[in-house]
Amino acid sequence: MARKMAIVGLILAGSVAVTGCTINFGSAGDYREGMMSQSDSSKYSSQDIMFAQMMIPHHQQAVDMGTLAETRANDPEVKALAAEIKAEQAPEIELMKNWLNSADAGMEMGHEMTMGGMLSKDDMADLAKLSGAAFDRKYVSGMIGHHEGAIAMVKMISNSQNSDVKAFGENVVASQTKQIETLRAILSRLG
Repeated sequence: MARKMAIVGLILAGSVAVTGCTINFGSAGDYREGMMSQSDSSKYSSQDIMFAQMMIPHHQQAVDMGTLAETRANDPEVKALAAEIKAEQAPEIELMKNWLNSADAGMEMGHEMTMGGMLSKDDMADLAKLSGAAFDRKYVSGMIGHHEGAIAMVKMISNSQNSDVKAFGENVVASQTKQIETLRAILSRLG
């Protein structure tokens, strides 16, 4: 988890690279808790930065859905998976915000960008009105699409020249692919 959070932070630090500058963080031994590697972590493309800026609201919606599940879900497996997703993504959001702030990049891209799998405001409002089995089914089906959207977003960084950014993307794909399998099994069981 700490490595995953460090990778996300590395993505965000590169926002300075958009202007053609680089940040030199030093070696792994120089960084607190040794979380940074000696790879090409000081150079980030505009794609790397845009990916990070898009992932903040995408992750936030997953966290918000997990918060709803705490009081509205009925199925123990739904509650457990929602808590897992929230615990995985909430710290990443804070880390991304901290790095964007320190890089003076801003939280938003400055233009609209479609993010796959995001629930609409109406869908989120509908989810918030549900409880029990109806909530469980809507949460699970919504999170399947949400994760599929995140996996599709990783294509933005699939050719990243930064090995840490690339590894972060691979971790997102691995984790969320596994969670999609679990979500589909739950949805099949819930009917």
